Amino acid sequence: MTDAPDAPPENPYVRDPDTEFAPADSLSPEAAREQAALLREAIRYHDYRYYIEADPVIGDRAYDALFDRLRTLEETFALDREGSPTQRVGGEPVESFETVEHVAPMRSIDSSGEVADVRAFDERVRERVGAVEYICEPKFDGVSVEVVYEAGELVRGTTRGDGERGDDITKNIKTVASIPQRLRGDYPDFLAVRGEVFMPREAFNQYNAERVERGDDPFANPRNATAGTVRQQDPSITAERPLDCFFFDVLSEPPFDTRWAQHERLPDWGLKTNDRVELVDDIEGAIDYRDAMLAERDDIDYEIDGVVIKVNSLAASEELGSTARAPRWAYAYKFPARTEQTTVRNITVQVGRTGRLTPVALLDPVEVGGVMVSRASLHNPEQIQELGVGIGDRVKVQRAGDVIPYVSEVVEKGGEGHFQFPDHCPVCDSAVERDGPMAFCTGGVACPAQLQRAVEHYGSRDALDIEGLGEKTVEQLLDAGLIERIPDLYALSVDELAALEGWGETSAENLVEAIEATKNPPLDDFLVALGVPEVGPTVATNLARTFGTLDALLDASTEELQEAPEVGEEVAREIHEFFASERNREVIDQLRAHGVEPQPMETDTGDALDGLTFVFTGALSESRSQYQDLVEKHGGRATSSVSSNTDYLVEGENAGTRKREDAEANDVPVIDEEGFWSVLEEHGVEERL
Repeated sequence: MTDAPDAPPENPYVRDPDTEFAPADSLSPEAAREQAALLREAIRYHDYRYYIEADPVIGDRAYDALFDRLRTLEETFALDREGSPTQRVGGEPVESFETVEHVAPMRSIDSSGEVADVRAFDERVRERVGAVEYICEPKFDGVSVEVVYEAGELVRGTTRGDGERGDDITKNIKTVASIPQRLRGDYPDFLAVRGEVFMPREAFNQYNAERVERGDDPFANPRNATAGTVRQQDPSITAERPLDCFFFDVLSEPPFDTRWAQHERLPDWGLKTNDRVELVDDIEGAIDYRDAMLAERDDIDYEIDGVVIKVNSLAASEELGSTARAPRWAYAYKFPARTEQTTVRNITVQVGRTGRLTPVALLDPVEVGGVMVSRASLHNPEQIQELGVGIGDRVKVQRAGDVIPYVSEVVEKGGEGHFQFPDHCPVCDSAVERDGPMAFCTGGVACPAQLQRAVEHYGSRDALDIEGLGEKTVEQLLDAGLIERIPDLYALSVDELAALEGWGETSAENLVEAIEATKNPPLDDFLVALGVPEVGPTVATNLARTFGTLDALLDASTEELQEAPEVGEEVAREIHEFFASERNREVIDQLRAHGVEPQPMETDTGDALDGLTFVFTGALSESRSQYQDLVEKHGGRATSSVSSNTDYLVEGENAGTRKREDAEANDVPVIDEEGFWSVLEEHGVEERL
């Protein structure tokens, strides 16, 4: 923890905030501006003392009086509120969140609850870079965000999203009191940091009690409450909820050698860090740290589900690098799942988008790890058979990863036998077929449960992003009999839609145009839209790049599918079976009959850039990932940091200084975008973004 800063000089609201304020309308505009400036300065100081130093110098009532006075002055005199602490009360609602690219990838972390896996991680690290120190921190069960500051001012807050891009939630982030809108001290001109927004346990319980008193449903757990809050379209709602934030990674380029140095510097800039972070000498120290945190977890006022172990040296981390999904320099050592006992009162069967039938146990409510659980997964028919579970049984309930509740064991039989899995779909009455341990409805898109979810997914943001095709619209189209399968979307007319309740000609035209615009989607987006099992955006892109066209992919064998990056044997089998299905082929043929033709993605076009390594920095005219994909497609390498093996540093606008300094130290040429295209031309690559 850093030393507490000196109080702002000559500010009467820092040490003696009990001043009697004259009526706001008795002040001149100039006097109001001067007093507002002092109040803002004082409030920022008190925020620092409270959130960063945990050593406030005034009480809550005095602080609230200062805050209310500032807000009154700003409203009475229409003062500019840009950067003011009062922005935390929220702003105008947003219609939707824009998607923006991260300054640096926010990858997930490999994890395990087995100590042998943690030691294996350490062995891989030491084989590559030798002995290392580790920095250890709690694994917060909240929502990861990227927060960006320019010239010390908060300019953007973004959700993790897919790791490359996330939703712009800046207005909501500004309402979180522990996230400063202005940095302190000797901060860099550009700073991007990673943090975890969470809801403290005590505050969560109190807020839930208030919701129940108002007649609202309580939140299931602090993480769900946090996730829903940061994505509220009305920032004033976010401002009402008790969110907090810890910061732990610098994503931009201030010149640090270690993560511990980052951790120590963040509070100097006014960014809150966790006081349980520790630096240890080796992996055994990290294991001891995890065990200590496990013993303390119930005494901590925020949810954690393990610890994160990171290589302290940034140079060693750079040498270790990352896979497409996760860094090789970090590992999460998870806690064991929490377990409680309760009684099964009923068992229902849910039908998913792919037709998979999932049994769910309805339980006598029981608190498992601080969360009230009344439903738990039974996974599949085979699991029911193995457990021998039935209605009335006393069972053991666990939370997988402290999140998903499931029945792990029957403790005492209370019924006459185990649950008999249905042989017909509970929604459409079609026959149920078994595929190994799992069960599927054979109704296909004729099954309302499958069709509604399939259509919603087809038009979702991660798929074809059809604006206006949300849950309520899809339900309305189904109820009106306008769609019976996904291809029917392309037969919708303006007249049909305009006749629906709540619709007009303009809204009908907009939806028809939005659907029409998806007739030539990128192949990878189309694969996601189809709902192919195990195929998310990354795998879809890998498949599209490997096979190029839809027809080539449809004809691929299981062995050929495994040639795509991140497609193993099991995933390849799932994909092959999906495309071999007569029902799925029929849907694809019908889509094509309506004019839907996915655009081919160019497969690898050669090795023109073989042997060349590029690093990209700053704001480029297109996303950084597009430049990296282009380089890799032509046989080159795109890395995230400059080393002696780098051939070119491509610098966009507002680039930091660290990569340029590294380039100068390693005699790496620094070029702009125009210079990048010139290099490609020299090597015979004419493709442009």
